[in-house]
Amino acid sequence: MPGQRSSLASSAVLPKVRQWHPQQGEVEPWIKTRATRLLELAGNWHSGSEGLDAARQRIQAAGFEPNLADALSSLLQAGSSAVLQVRDAQYGGILSTSASVIVVVDQWRLLSDGSLQTGGTTLDIRLTKSSPHWRVVEVLPAHPTGASTQISSPAQQVLQQSRIRLPYAAKADVLSGGIHDSVLKMLLRLSAIHVVDVSVMRSGHPHNVFGTSRKSDHTIGRAVDIWALDSKPLVLPTNHTLAANAMRLAVAHGAYNVGGPILISGTQYFSDRTHQDHIHLGFNY
Repeated sequence: MPGQRSSLASSAVLPKVRQWHPQQGEVEPWIKTRATRLLELAGNWHSGSEGLDAARQRIQAAGFEPNLADALSSLLQAGSSAVLQVRDAQYGGILSTSASVIVVVDQWRLLSDGSLQTGGTTLDIRLTKSSPHWRVVEVLPAHPTGASTQISSPAQQVLQQSRIRLPYAAKADVLSGGIHDSVLKMLLRLSAIHVVDVSVMRSGHPHNVFGTSRKSDHTIGRAVDIWALDSKPLVLPTNHTLAANAMRLAVAHGAYNVGGPILISGTQYFSDRTHQDHIHLGFNY
C-alpha cells in the first residue's frame, strides 16, 4: 500500500469500518456503489481468507470478473485479517457508456505477530455500461513517485498543516516534489478558512481528461480535487454554496480552470456531471 505505515503494540485490534453508501446529490449512484463494493470485498478479510485466490473468489461471488483482483495487490498484502474503509469516491469522469471512479481507501491489517499495520491508496476504477448494471472493466492503482530529498517551502507547510487532510497517494505526491507551488499555496489559503479534505492530486487520477486525448492538469501536478470542507461533503446540495465560495477564492488567487457542482459566471468556471461531487482547482503557472 503506498503511503505512510505504522505498527502498534501487540494485541492490537482492527478498527470498525462502515460500508460506503451514496449520498444525496450523487450522479448515477449505482456506478460508484459498484466500484466501491469491489474494493471493500477485496480489502476486507478474516483469518483463513487472505491472499489473491480468496480475493478472486470473493469478488467473483459478487458478480465481478475474478481477474480484477490481480490489480489489487496493494490491498492484499500479508495479514491474518484486514479491514478497509472507503474515505471518498468521486468521479474522474462520467459519460453515457463509460465512467471513471476515483476511490480513496484506508486499510488496516493485523499481522501474525499481533501488530497493526496501516496504509492506504487511491485507485481509478473504470466501468462500462452494461445490463443489469455497470461493469468494472479495469482497475488502475496509484503509483506515486519516490520522495524527493528536497521539497519546496509550500510543500513542507502543506505536509505540516493538520487542517489539510491528504490521503496516502496525495501525500506521496507532495513528498515527491511533483506538485506545483501554485496548487500548494492555494491549499494553504483554503486551510486558513476551512479544514480541507483532498481527494486526489496527481497519482490515481486519469492521465487524460476523461473521454479525451487532452492531458489532465492533475498529470502535470497543477491541479487538486477537494471533496469536503469542514467535514461537509461537497456532493450534498446543502453544501454547494460552500463549494462555490471556495471556487471563487481559487479564481481570485490565479486558478484558471475551476469546476464544481455549481456553474458560476466567468470563463474560469465550469460545471458538469463529473464535478457534482468535488471541486477541481487547476493552475497554469
